[in-house]
Amino acid sequence: MAAEIENLKAMGVKIVNNVIVGKSITIDELFEEGYEAVFIGSGAGLPQFLHIPGENLMGVYSANELLTRTNLMKAYREDYDTPIKKFNKVAVVGAGNVAMDAARVAKRLGASEVHVVYRRGKNEMPARQEEVEHAEAEGIEFNMLNNPCAILGDESGHVIGLQCVRQELGAPDERGRRSPVPVEGSTWTLECDTVIIAIGTSPNPLIRSTTPGLTTTRKGGIDADDMAHTEKVAVFAGGDAVTGSATVIMAMGAGKNAAYWIDEYIRRVNGEPKAEE
Repeated sequence: MAAEIENLKAMGVKIVNNVIVGKSITIDELFEEGYEAVFIGSGAGLPQFLHIPGENLMGVYSANELLTRTNLMKAYREDYDTPIKKFNKVAVVGAGNVAMDAARVAKRLGASEVHVVYRRGKNEMPARQEEVEHAEAEGIEFNMLNNPCAILGDESGHVIGLQCVRQELGAPDERGRRSPVPVEGSTWTLECDTVIIAIGTSPNPLIRSTTPGLTTTRKGGIDADDMAHTEKVAVFAGGDAVTGSATVIMAMGAGKNAAYWIDEYIRRVNGEPKAEE
């Protein structure tokens, strides 16, 4: 990564640190400073939560926090200023690749039990098959067809359980996807001291809320066409900021695609010939 940054600098790219676009400076102010085009590639780093009772209890993490603190900040070390709390029984809500990562990390941090809780069945899990198999090999337990409805805590505000409602799959919709339907009278509690929410991320609303003219999708992503054009002239966007949480490969492809169309746009505005294909 450091070598790539140095290569960019050598090509003439100026990197400005400690800037929050939308607070330190707005997109419109960048244009006022003389920039001819802006690309938004701010990702989708805002964790989604369940919006159920108990999410503010001690012992509730987003998968983002757990994985970032563990892998990047080394908070698993006891000499760290704010080490991660020791786990015993963990419930991971979600069934994507990030949920599998969070479950396996929790197990490696010393949890005696780690349960993946998902409201659909195993065949509907969005995680890659190899990720599921790796999790199973490490002893992760799967509680399929269960939908969390509350996180329970003790008098001191610590997690003591995850309350769930058993589900069954209903009729397929127009896409062939079967929606979970609650089973009446099936509420039960999974005992745990930690709950990790891994149900996805969404783009941070800061840039879109401070940039008049940008339109967004139903899920909060920035509207952009196949050429990375947004509804605002000279503003382009790509990656997770548009699609929501996806893969690194897709983000790299979006950046390459946007670079081509930004170059084409600037050449057209300035009356220059197109670059050779």
